[in-house]
This record gives sequence, structure tokens and C-alpha cells, in this order.
Amino acid sequence: MAVKLRLQRFGSNKKPFYRVVASESNKARDGRFLEILGTYDPLLGKVLVDAEKVQQWLGHGAQPTDTVKSLFKKYKVLDK
Repeated sequence: MAVKLRLQRFGSNKKPFYRVVASESNKARDGRFLEILGTYDPLLGKVLVDAEKVQQWLGHGAQPTDTVKSLFKKYKVLDK
């Protein structure tokens, strides 16, 4: 089971809102997930993530998608 840290889209047209989730790589983007790790609001430029849960998943071998990886770098999620 390959686990990815990815964004799950919510919100309405032209007003996206995302959850950062841990999910199996073969599941659909908005399908089943293992755990909610946080949220991302691109309109406000706000990221709220539980860094301890992220570290735990990364320690278990989960791979962040390119978008999630760039979000973590931009908002310094893993530097705390």
C-alpha cells in the first residue's frame, strides 16, 4: 500500500478549498482517505497543518505529491 500526502478539493466553482490528506495512491483524488492532516485555502494563502501527523506519515514512508511538497516548503510547515 503506497500512501501519498495529497490535496482533496472542496469548495464551489472559482472558490477552491483543499484538505491535506493521507490516502492510498490508487484511490481517486476526492475518494477515500486514511487521515485528514490539515487544510489549505489558496484564496487567503492560509495553510493549517498538524505537523506532528505529517512527520508521522513521512516516517512511515508516505510520499507527498509535488504540490503538497511545494506548499510545505512555501509555508515552512516542516521547519517548526
